[in-house]
Amino acid sequence: MRCPRNARGSRSTAAPGPSATTLHCLFCQHDDTRVIDSRVSDDGATIRRRRECAACGERFSTLETIELKLPAIIKSDGRREAFDARKLRAGFDRALQKRPVSEEQVEAAMRAVVHRLRMTTEREVGSLQVGEFVMAELRKLDHVGYVRFASVYRSFEDVADFREELDRLERDMPVDNQLPLLDAEDTAGPPRKKR
Repeated sequence: MRCPRNARGSRSTAAPGPSATTLHCLFCQHDDTRVIDSRVSDDGATIRRRRECAACGERFSTLETIELKLPAIIKSDGRREAFDARKLRAGFDRALQKRPVSEEQVEAAMRAVVHRLRMTTEREVGSLQVGEFVMAELRKLDHVGYVRFASVYRSFEDVADFREELDRLERDMPVDNQLPLLDAEDTAGPPRKKR
């Protein structure tokens, strides 16, 4: 295997010899491709490499990501299942449906949850803990999305549960660029009769 050079001129970290694997050309299956450009993503989580086949000259891109095993999720009924990023995404999507939150913000929030899962260093994490991580990110992102998620996650029974969560949210959160959860007149109670 030839050791390809990347755009900065440094050598690949792949070890030479029979145990090293080569990346075959997608077009002609030739085993000699070289990296002609490498770029790190903005968040530093992936590297995009532009490759060229030495045999046919075709070019293609690859994405390199770090693969770390995430902890298994222990469901409320005791079952264990592998972490599923699609379920995490679905939870964010449901909570933020029709809310003014960008795709980039949702992706960043998902990465933050995954990062927190990795940092637990546990082999298994309860689904309740994952829910807390999601709520923490939603709380920063969008108050309405947070309350939507919390209403399901904490199994709100009635309006009083919503009111309690709204009061807690308004008390704990500094006012930033989000709209208030309730108008001032809504929190004042029923209108008074004039005499």
